[in-house]
Amino acid sequence: MKRKKRIRILILVVIILVAPCFYFMPFYISKPGMAKELEPIIEVEDGYTEEGSFMLTTVRMGRANIYSYLIAKFSPYQEIYPIDQIRSEDETEEEYMVRQLHLMDSSKINAIEVAYRKAGLPVNYEYKGVYVLHVVPGMPAEKKLEPADRIFEVDGNDFHTSSEFMDYISQKSTGEELVLTFERKSKVYQTSLKLDQFNDGENKGKVGIGIGLVDDKELIVEPHVTVNSKEIGGPSAGFMFSLEIYNQLMKEDLTKGYNIAGTGTISSNGEVGEIGGIHQKVIAADKAGAEIFLAPNQNGAKDSNYRVALKTAKDIKTDMKIIPVDNFDGAVSYLENLKPKK
Repeated sequence: MKRKKRIRILILVVIILVAPCFYFMPFYISKPGMAKELEPIIEVEDGYTEEGSFMLTTVRMGRANIYSYLIAKFSPYQEIYPIDQIRSEDETEEEYMVRQLHLMDSSKINAIEVAYRKAGLPVNYEYKGVYVLHVVPGMPAEKKLEPADRIFEVDGNDFHTSSEFMDYISQKSTGEELVLTFERKSKVYQTSLKLDQFNDGENKGKVGIGIGLVDDKELIVEPHVTVNSKEIGGPSAGFMFSLEIYNQLMKEDLTKGYNIAGTGTISSNGEVGEIGGIHQKVIAADKAGAEIFLAPNQNGAKDSNYRVALKTAKDIKTDMKIIPVDNFDGAVSYLENLKPKK
């Protein structure tokens, strides 16, 4: 009997210890992620090789359980975010992930465009329809469309941009039926749904089907470039993508033999933008052996990513150089003038 009692107590203790791991709180936790070399991820056809490396940096982000919340509370390099700072009010976890992957795709497109134009090479687009980011609860698209669906026909008519799609719908009235043709996981489907009015404040009175959407477009460039970002989400690797792509296009090696990490969004005009978790990315870069870290300068703002990166580098006592960047051209100029590593 005593043995059975001990076993029951042991099982109860295990349950008490393990259960909090599966109880998720209304918070997200971010922590230092990884710094990953870009040359194995990006391949420009017949592109040039490099002596050093460009590296993207990441943070690890996940829902908080009781243990991870308590650890983050006492960690100087982990951050706690209320769930509404990460996801919008009616956005599901799936929709959040789809949005992050789309932001990554957009950053890749901008990076390719910036790098190829800098190299003096032509850039063209092929529009493929619209990409569903979000489905509004209570609207006609609910349970018929899903995040990541690609819509390419309405009532049998092809269209190429989100503007064309919205212009067509705006000519319709409440109750009219649409037939949408869309692709989901490489299979083509059709669905019929009736237009309805939005009830939210921003769109109240407007007619629609209830989806958030963006253009689904493919960049056409020569030589061909492949970016295998897999499950990395968000736009913050765009700037480093652009440097790696440009470096493979040009004969001169911009790395000069150094391990160069960095972060920042990239716009189609080459501006480098602010990102979150800069201090965590500095830590990830330092652990990976980076010698130079390129940080968004935000035109010298007092609270810029660059200034936070400088402070973090000082706190962790790294020898890594922190370099401010405002735009792609400025970063290239800095690297072109960098003395080769001995």
